[in-house]
Amino acid sequence: MLSVKNITKKYGENVAVDNLSFTVDKGEIFGLLGENGAGKTTTFRIIMGLLEPNAGEVSLDGKKIDYNETDKIGFVTEERSLLTKLTVQEQIEFYGILKGMDKEVIDKRLNYWLEKFEITSYKDRKIKELSKGNQQKIQFISAIINEPKLLILDEPFTGLDPLNVKLMKDAIYDLKKKGCSIIFSSHQMEYIEDFCEKLILLVKGKTILNGKLSDIKEKYAKKNIFVKGSDIDIDKIKKISGVISVSKKRDELVIQIENKNVAPKVFAIVKNSNITKYDVAEPSLNEIFIASVGGIHE
Repeated sequence: MLSVKNITKKYGENVAVDNLSFTVDKGEIFGLLGENGAGKTTTFRIIMGLLEPNAGEVSLDGKKIDYNETDKIGFVTEERSLLTKLTVQEQIEFYGILKGMDKEVIDKRLNYWLEKFEITSYKDRKIKELSKGNQQKIQFISAIINEPKLLILDEPFTGLDPLNVKLMKDAIYDLKKKGCSIIFSSHQMEYIEDFCEKLILLVKGKTILNGKLSDIKEKYAKKNIFVKGSDIDIDKIKKISGVISVSKKRDELVIQIENKNVAPKVFAIVKNSNITKYDVAEPSLNEIFIASVGGIHE
């Protein structure tokens, strides 16, 4: 388990991370969100022992993170950090040996992951000869070749098409099943909703949201109603107290309401129309992110 307790990091007068605390349990995928400059990268560097916090502490399975513990951490950075003149095999062997692994073990695991990612023919190809998507796969393999206890994923799907995103997702779920603790960071909120049960949202180093995704959505009272049909009196719906907005998305109406108590009033109007869909849904994480971050900037 990763434990982050009350860490603060300052650069002069600027507070990059402000009294941040969270835990990531064994086999859990945890979301760390925030705008650019919110303090995510600083947090990652502190977790990996690259930076010392001004206050607070970080531990992995009860041990302070030092050079011995960093060998148990994998990190997929947003910017690729591959040695492009090396072959795939040379690249992975280089990273594996740095983490104290035997060459035979490295090659065995490399063959497994190349097959998993359907790129076995690239083993002897130089990194610079690969597409961006395949380079991203190699970067992922380099981060997990040591079977880390903790894996940090910062925008791991960059450059991947939908088929390769699925392959990567399957790989992440496999690691989760094996007990790896995973921190997942992305600006694509749909991935966070897919993976993470718990999350933190940082704004200028401060924690704005923290907890289970389901609880965060429940506390955010606004809901969306999705309606399909014909002869719907839109003007009448707009006049209902508690209706925030009515918009059209493809072939359905999206009605945003202040809380779930407004839903029956909307249904009372549309029920006599020729409707084929009426669905009251939780707000998307994207909506909550924009509302939370936007409120801070105002």
